[in-house]
Amino acid sequence: MTTLLVIAKEPRPGRVKTRLTPPFSPEQAAALAEASLADTLRVVAATPAKRRVLVLDGRPGPWLPPGFDVVPQCAGGLDVRLADAFARCSGPALLIGMDTPQVTPDLLTVDFTGCDAWFGPAEDGGFWALGLNRPDPALLRGVPMSSPQTGALQRRRLVGAGLRVRDLPRLRDVDTAADARAVAALVPHGTFAARLADCTGAR
Repeated sequence: MTTLLVIAKEPRPGRVKTRLTPPFSPEQAAALAEASLADTLRVVAATPAKRRVLVLDGRPGPWLPPGFDVVPQCAGGLDVRLADAFARCSGPALLIGMDTPQVTPDLLTVDFTGCDAWFGPAEDGGFWALGLNRPDPALLRGVPMSSPQTGALQRRRLVGAGLRVRDLPRLRDVDTAADARAVAALVPHGTFAARLADCTGAR
């Protein structure tokens, strides 16, 4: 069974979702980040897994459900931090971020039979999920992050290493206000949608 990893930042004003400000205040952006993280962790908790790990920059809060091991993120760029997360795993692992609260247990229940890696592309050109049957940190180190080419470059790295890659559906990360509205519409009964409604006065 797969280890599920969630890499996240503590949702503190001014430290998370800065691209949401404006139109939202830093406090509202942090509240939206917390809601996104809470929804994501709730889905991960409902997904069958060998182990659930939150790789966290900061401290856990009341949004953390039971059943998770919490480990600190290492220093360095995102590629280094992702690599370090996989280095903590001795068997099949799937890593996601905190930016796709529309994710479901079905999407996270991956089977490595007949493949070596799972790749979840994001609409902004990055990726929202990466699964490795045999975690190898070298597959991530040095991949340029936070660019429209990140996803293509990461997938190319996997294929270039001789891995058999299967793709997950393309999802939209919550980075901008337009993203927030689009994602909330996909999961209208989630914590994220409710928090967005509070922030916009839509209720």
